[in-house]
Amino acid sequence: MKVRPARPADLPGFLALAAEVEHWFGPMVAEPGFHRAVANSVDRGLATVAESAKSGEDGEDGVDAAGLLGGLLFGVGGPGPHYLHWLVVAGHARGTGVGRALVEDVLRRHVRSPAVVEVVTFGPDHPGAVASGARVFYERLGFAPAEAAAPGPEGGSRQVYRLVLT
Repeated sequence: MKVRPARPADLPGFLALAAEVEHWFGPMVAEPGFHRAVANSVDRGLATVAESAKSGEDGEDGVDAAGLLGGLLFGVGGPGPHYLHWLVVAGHARGTGVGRALVEDVLRRHVRSPAVVEVVTFGPDHPGAVASGARVFYERLGFAPAEAAAPGPEGGSRQVYRLVLT
């Protein structure tokens, strides 16, 4: 697996990942706003992808959807917290360390201690909380559950998870 900053040619891979999780997060693939968010993050150097070691060897053309194992959109905070805006790992690659590698990469590249990093994920009663493993994933990375967040577009509960780096 290789983790690297995303390139514009990675958009199809981001869309393939988004298609896998729209049932939890609501429409993204056909939404121009999602396309703009990915492009903006790529342009600012705040989008990261994980690809299989065999894909994208040409180094310039991005990867096909099958080669993109995961993607992350990050938000660099000023005096406030940094944000993991969007993190998705392909279904076939979950539990293999892809998500951890993506988060560790953006923390290494973009965060200087002391700092706070936040992510909004499923609330404890959301069906996706268990099925996706997101809450346990963030806790294993050192994030702690914090306040409730606004419900997701599908109406499910959400919660802020916070990582304090000293």
